[in-house]
Amino acid sequence: MHTVLSKDGTKIAYDRSGRGPALILVAGAFSYRKFPAQVQLAQLLSSQFTVYNYDRRGRGDSGDSQPYAVEREIEDLEAVIEAAGGSAYVWGLSSGAVLALEAAARGAAITKLALHEPPLVVDASDRKPPQDFMPQVTELIRSGRRAEAIKYFMTKGMGAPGFVVSMMRMMPKVWANLMAVAHTLPYDAALLDGYWDGKPLPVEQWSRVTMPTLVLEGPDSPISLRHAAGALAQGLPNAVLLSKKGLGHTKKLDAPKIAAELSAFFADKAQASGM
Repeated sequence: MHTVLSKDGTKIAYDRSGRGPALILVAGAFSYRKFPAQVQLAQLLSSQFTVYNYDRRGRGDSGDSQPYAVEREIEDLEAVIEAAGGSAYVWGLSSGAVLALEAAARGAAITKLALHEPPLVVDASDRKPPQDFMPQVTELIRSGRRAEAIKYFMTKGMGAPGFVVSMMRMMPKVWANLMAVAHTLPYDAALLDGYWDGKPLPVEQWSRVTMPTLVLEGPDSPISLRHAAGALAQGLPNAVLLSKKGLGHTKKLDAPKIAAELSAFFADKAQASGM
């Protein structure tokens, strides 16, 4: 394990593996650097890249200075980029994709960007979380109701059926891992706040995201994720959409398939499909 200090002094923990150009992995909600699929993805990519797999603040071995702000998470990613040599490729999953996108728009030294199913809602007809989603999640965590926060986030935010949460509660290791990072759910909600309203993307605020960008989606993913991926690929200045079976993320991450596509893209061999 390695650590780097973010701008506000928060310790950010990361693992480094492999050799080659620097590639940083940015996890989504409920995930962290020791999440099995995240570890597998890092291992597969380390044959071609120096992979930096880090714990977002509040997770795993990273610190959690308060008060939280999206800007602090952007600074965390910038600190990891600096530790990686001052510039890097970046892959972000789900809310991690939104974090990577915001960092790129702020001017972070990202040379290539892969955005994997960012959970934006861009079509008014798609399912949307409640308007008070962020304050509800925040209050559940503030009052110590982590289990309720997990259920609320998964069902009202991610659209998962209630029985899925019940099944997870019957798997002690899985549930323990979810409970360990549940207090960071308000951070993911803050990242997504304003992007879940079923309105067109504010692409003008991402005009600085001019680096080559790959937007990934699975053809079997919920339609809202597919709408968002398509809109993002169309709206960013230098982006392409890759739609392929096995790239969805709402079930189990298919690390080998994802690694193959990321390797091709970051090594300049990618071809967009399913356009």
